[in-house]
Amino acid sequence: MSTDNSESVPGSGDAAVQAAAERAKLTRHRNVPQFDDMPIPADTANLREGPELNDALLALLPLVGVWRGEGEVVYPTLDKTHKFGQQLTFAHDGRPFLYYESRAWLLDDDGNVIRPAAREVGWWRPQPDDTIELLLTHATGIVEIFYGKPRTQTSWELATDAVVRTATAKEVLGAKRLYGLVNNGDLAYVEERAMVGQELQPHTSAYLTRIVG
Repeated sequence: MSTDNSESVPGSGDAAVQAAAERAKLTRHRNVPQFDDMPIPADTANLREGPELNDALLALLPLVGVWRGEGEVVYPTLDKTHKFGQQLTFAHDGRPFLYYESRAWLLDDDGNVIRPAAREVGWWRPQPDDTIELLLTHATGIVEIFYGKPRTQTSWELATDAVVRTATAKEVLGAKRLYGLVNNGDLAYVEERAMVGQELQPHTSAYLTRIVG
């Protein structure tokens, strides 16, 4: 096939650039809420605005932004597969770490919102040897430390090294996560969990599109 037709080939380099350009028309002027009177650099989820991205974060650069979409949660302790909506935020303030936030909401079979669901906040801390430290706190009383590395320039895999929980939190023994950019720039992830007496196995997955950045 000639290179003259490459722009029409799904997944080709030209197609990826064109798809990114089209998305950027809608997302390039959006950012996380800002406080103009802050005496220090504000967080930014838009690489076109705010402080320069620290060189230590280059391996995580594709993640910077706000992503929103839907996913599924499954586990032997659940009566069925449940659908959820989710928004992920990856932002920075010029220092060598990313601020991370996840907010989710349960959906019924028709896609209507039932109620708010899981929340997470944390910090992605890349190290000089390409190791990624992820500190993650859940609203359910669980704190996890993940370690991982980039698998490629657009995918990242992490697994728990330590899990701490409050007296009222459910038992969690470990977790693994794989994040990756797919289909010319969307974000997908899968998570496995070992908890409440069950071995490590698939728990959640989601497909998200960029809404900021």
